[in-house]
Amino acid sequence: MPEEFVINIANRVKQLPPYLFGKLNALKYEKRRNNIDVIDLGMGNPNDPTPQPIIQKLCEAVQDPRNHRYTVSANGIFNLRREVARYYEKQFGVSLDPEKEVVCTIGSKEGISHLCLGLLDTGETALVPNPAFPIHIHAVNLAGGNVISVPLTEDEKFLPNLINTAKNIIPRPKILILNFPHNPTAATVELAFFEEIVAFARKYNIIVVHDFAYCEIAFDGYKPPSFLQVKGAKDIGVEFNTMSKSFNMAGWRLGFCVGNKEIVSTLAKVKGYYDYGIFQPVQIASIIALRECNKYTKEQASIYQNRRDVLCDGLNRTGWNVKKPRASMFIWAPIPEKWRHMGSVDFAYKLMNEAEVSVAPGAAFGENGEGYLRLAIVENELRLKQAVRQIDRALR
Repeated sequence: MPEEFVINIANRVKQLPPYLFGKLNALKYEKRRNNIDVIDLGMGNPNDPTPQPIIQKLCEAVQDPRNHRYTVSANGIFNLRREVARYYEKQFGVSLDPEKEVVCTIGSKEGISHLCLGLLDTGETALVPNPAFPIHIHAVNLAGGNVISVPLTEDEKFLPNLINTAKNIIPRPKILILNFPHNPTAATVELAFFEEIVAFARKYNIIVVHDFAYCEIAFDGYKPPSFLQVKGAKDIGVEFNTMSKSFNMAGWRLGFCVGNKEIVSTLAKVKGYYDYGIFQPVQIASIIALRECNKYTKEQASIYQNRRDVLCDGLNRTGWNVKKPRASMFIWAPIPEKWRHMGSVDFAYKLMNEAEVSVAPGAAFGENGEGYLRLAIVENELRLKQAVRQIDRALR
């Protein structure tokens, strides 16, 4: 008998933790197959239509056979990179060279992952807030790096903790990954925070990578600052942005990385070996999004604000005390005291099974997420009101 053929996968994959959303998603799909209507607040997946001018431009560009070939560059077509630079100038007063300081990516997730491959050697360290969007952790791990978690809590000790951590680690961390407005906690910052971050990064020679996915989704007059608005920020870091959230283009998979030209060049070099860039009609349509669709992003932010109010006010009336966030598409809700002993995963199962509402357990975002749930305000107001009623019945 021949010996059994054994597939040995890489340790970097073996060491990835179990995907906590997996079983919950499987349960959600099973219920839906059985014609049970599950209200999905678990994933930050925009549920509203892409603005019509963007769709029209896509349909037009698709008709040109030249747009079905490999793209000229994995960096993104020049006209799109130029439009990204114009967008940053208009929105944030940040000047960018589209040739050297902008690279387009297949969404932020791909860009952050490939950038970690370009910046981190085996065993080098990244500082990452905890809780965190999972790719901010796993991109480092898959690149062979180590993650040092810095607690992100409501007591505003993040910056002192960050400085203390950097001072006491040898060798010094190489990169710092940030994300404000934050996923999952919806935490926000002012420009002064980034001024301190730039000073900190200069002092300890740490590269800053800022994920700015929710820059347009803000409420009550708050305007999230760009990290690059700080003088000297381009010397020490980059910022990622995406078309997914602001323009309801999550499935189109287009983002961009802007800032320090050496870091941008590093990402472009890695991408050149891994992919051929984004489907060209998507890039062309994205030019129209950035150039002509500002009114749609403002309308979308207003829609999210109304949904935030419906969900938060409704949950507060039931006795589940939650705070209204200033930005993002998420509510970061502490588990009610009566149920806190269950932990976030079991409580999420309880809501799925007894309320038929899907939510994300805080533990999926790191140990400091335990005790919380993330609720995405992606359903319409009627569905959110229904979710509140079903949750209220389940928790009585």
